[in-house]
Amino acid sequence: MNERIVIVTGAGQGLGASIAREFGRTGDIVIVTDVSESQARETAAQIVKSGGEAHALLCDVRKEDHIRELVSHVEYQFGHIDALINNAGVSRFKSPYELTIEEWDDVQNTNVRSVFLFSREVAKVMRKHRKGSIVNIASTRATMSEPFSEAYAASKGAILALTHSLAASFQEDGIQVNAISPGWIHTGKISELREVDHEQHFSKRVGEPGDIARACLFLTDDLNNFINGENLTIDGGMTRKMIYEH
Repeated sequence: MNERIVIVTGAGQGLGASIAREFGRTGDIVIVTDVSESQARETAAQIVKSGGEAHALLCDVRKEDHIRELVSHVEYQFGHIDALINNAGVSRFKSPYELTIEEWDDVQNTNVRSVFLFSREVAKVMRKHRKGSIVNIASTRATMSEPFSEAYAASKGAILALTHSLAASFQEDGIQVNAISPGWIHTGKISELREVDHEQHFSKRVGEPGDIARACLFLTDDLNNFINGENLTIDGGMTRKMIYEH
């Protein structure tokens, strides 16, 4: 069990892909999951090309049977699971007057229910070895909002509550559960951003996927298992900045 097995959900593109590549860079075996099998394969191929090991698996996190089958497959193939990054998520920024219940449910099922189901199934494997780390990707939108973000904000707030609840439930099994709340993380080209965008942050820059990926490595490091049930806000100080209009 020298090689860690790490599952990253929603890792076909964007932030999830960056997280998966970071784990691959450090020598972990990465299970790249995504609702798009082709995108999952692309991320896995990037990891392999860089000298790491990765396996792409199709998974629609809205479907319990997909999650059960994936976790069972990984345990059968490797015998253990060491870390889970619950990253998969969708957003619907739409007026509450127009947001349909189907759209609401899709956000909650993708963003929240999947975290519970994946954590539950993976924990069943982790507790056999009395060791494991789960990181849930939340958002600063759990505690602050723009208009028309009800479904997304509610889902991310639920993730924070679910994080400390799972940490309490899994404590006797040697499993730690933490959350990361990213702020503004730009997954495109830096040249697309304006100077005023960077100036909104104490760190004088908009966040990059690597900022979150490295935090995932930190929280899943065995040496940091005293961090449990916590939410780590990574936003360049944006939520701490007082803004006055002159």
